Parts: sequence; structure tokens; C-alpha cells
Amino acid sequence: PEPFVDADDVAAVAVAALTEDGHAGRTYVLSGPRALTFAEAAETIGRAAGRPVRYEELAPEAYRAELLAQGWPEAAADSLGAMFALHRAGHSAEVTDDVRRVLGREAADLEPWARRIAATGVWA
Repeated sequence: PEPFVDADDVAAVAVAALTEDGHAGRTYVLSGPRALTFAEAAETIGRAAGRPVRYEELAPEAYRAELLAQGWPEAAADSLGAMFALHRAGHSAEVTDDVRRVLGREAADLEPWARRIAATGVWA
């Protein structure tokens, strides 16, 4: 599972950390409010887009080959492969309250984000 974090939350925390007192020397681990599998995230995006979206997990070698076929540099394909291996192993599954602690509100959930993006027509 992955606690998908809204980029707007990341930006808001960065602004707070850079412009408000009390953040010097602190480290924040930002997350969304709940951990979802990639299949659950795809289903959420599909609901918002109004069409089926399916997540299909690839073996690491197949994922790397797909990235290379799309023109990604080898170093980038290797880095992305290593990152997703950590995700698959659950190393980024921790849900934290750092967004709430910094911003004074709960972290945004994936569902409203998906609806907001779908409303732009980008997934039409």
C-alpha cells in the first residue's frame, strides 16, 4: 500500500516550512490520510474519470524494459525500478500526521484529488 500524498499538500508544507518559525532542523514525512494499493488508487481514478482504469503490476524486468522502450535513460529506468521495488516491499506505506501537524488540517485524500483532476478533462 501507498499513502498517496497530494502535491498541493507537499507545496503547502514546503511554504510553511520556509516561511514560518519552528521548522528549522525538522524532517517531515508527508503522506496522504490512508494507504491504498495501486489497484485501489487506479479504481479511485477510474471512478473520477468515469471509465475503467486498471493497475497491472509488472515484474521489475518487464517494467525496466517498458521504460527503456519508451526512451527513458538507463539510469532513470534503474532508479525508478529501485524506487518501485521499495514501494512494493512496503517501505513507504506509513501513514503520518505530519501534514496535519504542519498545516493544522488533515492531508488531502486521493479521491477529491482524482475528481479535481478529472474535472479538468485531462482524462477524457
